[in-house]
Amino acid sequence: MRKIDSLLQEYDLSHQNPTNKSIHWLCVPAIYFSLVGLLYSIPPGPLREMEFLLSHFANWATPALLLVWIYYLALSPPLALGMMLFTALCLAVASVFTLILPFPLWGFCLGLFVLAWIFQFYGHKMEGKKPSFLKDLQFLLIGPAWLMHFIYKRLGLAY
Repeated sequence: MRKIDSLLQEYDLSHQNPTNKSIHWLCVPAIYFSLVGLLYSIPPGPLREMEFLLSHFANWATPALLLVWIYYLALSPPLALGMMLFTALCLAVASVFTLILPFPLWGFCLGLFVLAWIFQFYGHKMEGKKPSFLKDLQFLLIGPAWLMHFIYKRLGLAY
């Protein structure tokens, strides 16, 4: 069995309750976006020197998310592609939010992060099982891939 299959199966074991699953469909992407937004909000500092190459992508989100993408690529190239597209969407929304929000992006993302985690823990209370990441931190990255694999299944794509 491929490593991604075993990780998705193990993650699935603590996500059987329909309400918990629904909460995850909302909160996992919200948490992922909030982390992207928080990284995007860190002042670029030395990365500013690369601005001629990277334009708006010269921020701390870029190298951090590159490492995340490499992790996904090692698990499953097709899932890595889907996660790269979702990450690009998150970066684009973060960029737009910095222009339209009447307060700093990091404040919005911090609030979203806390609220989404409250709902996540509520979902796991309903499930009666602890979140998977308490056993193994890599499950923090498996959650978004778990949702992406359902999208792939719905579209009839291999993951």
